Amino acid sequence: ENGASNILRDIARARENIQKSLAGISSIWEPDGNSKGRNRDNPISNHSAVQGADNGELCNRVSILEKENEDLHKVVEDLRSALGKLESRLCAVERSAAGTQAPLARPAAPAQHRPSAEAPAEEEDDDIDLFGSDEDEEASRIREERIRQYSQRKSKKPALIAKSSILLDVKPWSDETDMAKLEACVRSVQVDGLLWGCSKLLPVGYGIRKLQIQCVVEDDKVGTDLLEEEITKFEEFV
Repeated sequence: ENGASNILRDIARARENIQKSLAGISSIWEPDGNSKGRNRDNPISNHSAVQGADNGELCNRVSILEKENEDLHKVVEDLRSALGKLESRLCAVERSAAGTQAPLARPAAPAQHRPSAEAPAEEEDDDIDLFGSDEDEEASRIREERIRQYSQRKSKKPALIAKSSILLDVKPWSDETDMAKLEACVRSVQVDGLLWGCSKLLPVGYGIRKLQIQCVVEDDKVGTDLLEEEITKFEEFV
């Protein structure tokens, strides 16, 4: 601002000097008593002298103004660079301030979990959660009760019993064997874990038919060896 005001003052002075020079030129050409003979003698030389003096002063003023203008441009550039540096520093400060304030925005842990080392003993006693132990005991009791109930249900649940379906072919001694009695003898075999099913007679050849009977057995209690041993005891039919 000071440089601009100096330039404006110089411009005003230059205008004033130009106006004065022009006024002096016009006075030279006026036919007054003081300058009448001089102007009549050599008016062109007088005008050239005045114009040369004014031109020299004007050139000096213009050179001074150009120099001041260059200085003003340098000052403006320096101000711009300083302003840019200031803005960059301000942005850096704002970012650093935001980074330091971010951890402060986190919620603080409850006071009872972080007792202060400088607090008195009474305040430490006040921060103790008197109901936390009761809640923990209640939760453990509920968990144990659920485990016990689950164990009871599991114990009452029947264990998986492996069973097998067996299809037996019982062949008679001859074609004269009574197949009804043979089937009755086979079904008379009663063992824990054995359940007889349906049966039918199938031809074998030469008028001989065999008894095909189905049964379901528990694998842990009854096997095919036991069935074969019990059925073959009926030597008159099998």
